[in-house]
Amino acid sequence: MKNTGKQRTLRPTANKVREAIFNILRGRIAHARFLDLYAGTGAVGIEALNEGADEVVFVEERIEYAKKIKGLSIKNRVSGKTRIITKKVVPFLDLAEQEGIPFDIIFLDPPYHNDEILLALKRIGTSHILNNAGTVIAEHFSKKTLPESFDRLHRVKDYTYGDTVLSVYEAG
Repeated sequence: MKNTGKQRTLRPTANKVREAIFNILRGRIAHARFLDLYAGTGAVGIEALNEGADEVVFVEERIEYAKKIKGLSIKNRVSGKTRIITKKVVPFLDLAEQEGIPFDIIFLDPPYHNDEILLALKRIGTSHILNNAGTVIAEHFSKKTLPESFDRLHRVKDYTYGDTVLSVYEAG
């Protein structure tokens, strides 16, 4: 999502970037527990289910977007494999840590022009919500350089698509 003052508008992940995400995850997605943070339209999480993920948890603070995700999951007949959480991301990550809810893959696509991505990656890196062999893919603006590591998360590769970068981290 893009920040425009107080109003945030939806900035869906471009098709070529979404295709790249699943090429990166090839061989890891089957039977995975997938977390889609800043879910927006839910397209990435729905694609994860189509690619073989067992479950997707969508976290989206805006109720109107959460309703759209629910509709999309029903339309794609995957609602039984989804959980939609209407909550801000960092408080959700704290709750997931407290409740011991682990994930195999975490995708995050926060607003490009603020520090949400740093806050979320720091929280993921200091928590245990990512399984030991887990993967995090962070989508961000190409002019923002992310740190090499966040505690137990270590960046393994960046993929650039125009103004978009996918930074891949693994738990270590």
